[in-house]
Amino acid sequence: MTGLPALAEQFLSYLALQKRYSQHTTASYRLDLQQFFEYMQAVYGPTPLGEIDAFQVQSWLATGLHGRGEQEDASAVTIRRKISTLKSFFKFAVREGAIAQSPMFRVVSPKMRKRLPLFVEEKGMQQVERNQACGQPLFADDFDGATRQLVLDILYQTGIRRAELIGLRHDGISLPNSHIKVLGKGGKERIIPISNHLVAAIRAYMERKRSELENPDLQYLLVKKDGRRVNEGYVYRTVKAALGQVTTLSKKSPHILRHTFATHLVNNGADINAVKELLGHASLASTQVYTHNTIEKLKNVYKQAHPKA
Repeated sequence: MTGLPALAEQFLSYLALQKRYSQHTTASYRLDLQQFFEYMQAVYGPTPLGEIDAFQVQSWLATGLHGRGEQEDASAVTIRRKISTLKSFFKFAVREGAIAQSPMFRVVSPKMRKRLPLFVEEKGMQQVERNQACGQPLFADDFDGATRQLVLDILYQTGIRRAELIGLRHDGISLPNSHIKVLGKGGKERIIPISNHLVAAIRAYMERKRSELENPDLQYLLVKKDGRRVNEGYVYRTVKAALGQVTTLSKKSPHILRHTFATHLVNNGADINAVKELLGHASLASTQVYTHNTIEKLKNVYKQAHPKA
């Protein structure tokens, strides 16, 4: 595998240390840059950074990606992400004085067809909260089962991201004040209120954690039965297994629960600006997508009930 230019490594360090991007996001940037510079080396040979032009970038986007077996229906999303990576990198290169101008000003991202966020119906989430589906418990009645249940409860009842859940610290939880503090994208903190039900669930989990485990991690809330903090794979598998019992959605990731949280709030009359703050969105436009599900629901009601529909 071709090594990255020194400036690319500096850029990745800048994202991780100064921009405070997550490890997952930084790894995605690294992969995109790795693929681009491998393509440049294979097709054009050694090329100084300042001599890379828009045509070379576009040729990589047109041929290099499809050669890697990217799925057609995901190609637009993939291309937009990789364009964003290169734009950020070349902007960094200009700022550092390594090049005079970015080649990306001539590269246009493909338009995306708007898709409504997938979400689980309230009936399905009620089954998850009761730890029952088809007459069978979703999780075992042990500490691991309690951890998995709390993972589902927190994700659905707060709408936080998977990384925010994993990073949820004991000192960020205020049970007397019924709120949690999470560290979001860009290192931004936000306070999220929690229900009395979730307060009780977290308190019971904390007590069980201290009494049943020999040497648990007391810095972070959620831990596995060996006492170590849960990781991304653990959370993903937990959500996928539970949602697989209550919904037929094609995607069953932790992010679906974030969509579900927001959609249920909006469908039940929550103010869109309040939902924006709870989700930690920088722009209201990111939150307004959840209003479309409400509009679609109203359209269906109209079509089914109005005699002139």
